[in-house]
Amino acid sequence: MKELKPYTKKYTNADFYHDGVFDEAVAKKAFLDMFEHYGVPFTPFLEQNFWVADFGLGDFEHVGMGGVFWINNPEYRYFGHEIYLLPSQMIVEHYHVASPDYPAKHESWQVRSGSVYNFGIGDPTPNPPALPESQRDYITVSNFHVMQVGDISALKQLESRHFLMAGENGAIVTEYGTYHDNAGLRFTNPRAKL
Repeated sequence: MKELKPYTKKYTNADFYHDGVFDEAVAKKAFLDMFEHYGVPFTPFLEQNFWVADFGLGDFEHVGMGGVFWINNPEYRYFGHEIYLLPSQMIVEHYHVASPDYPAKHESWQVRSGSVYNFGIGDPTPNPPALPESQRDYITVSNFHVMQVGDISALKQLESRHFLMAGENGAIVTEYGTYHDNAGLRFTNPRAKL
């Protein structure tokens, strides 16, 4: 995808919640706006398989994501996923452990549009971005690096905690990984869920 100009449209929680209920249609519309800006074709496969999540936390403006699993093959244990993040939106901190049927997931990320802060284990990095206040007590990793279009990075260690947070122009990130087994997914925030 060709990077043209920054995506700057900003939504707030007032757009995404009505009477305290997450409005997935509005969240999907926000991503469709970003897709149009970045030239992402909304194919029939994407239309049928595209999902959004606020992780049950009620703060989609700051903590949430959109995504599509292009492939998630349990037999050969490989996975292709697109991650969609609105400006400054964070995926809740999480990690992957072995489940009864599959080893712990390993993953790598490639930025296609926008930018991300890639947080993981390691010594704290100076001058972090402003992180969502709703997650202040549930972020345990403070090492990060900024990824721009074309950059590729991998999980530093199996079962280590990590998260991505979009820069101010949102982000589209391709994830390559081993089979994603929800039974092995864990969140640092005990209230978070899919």
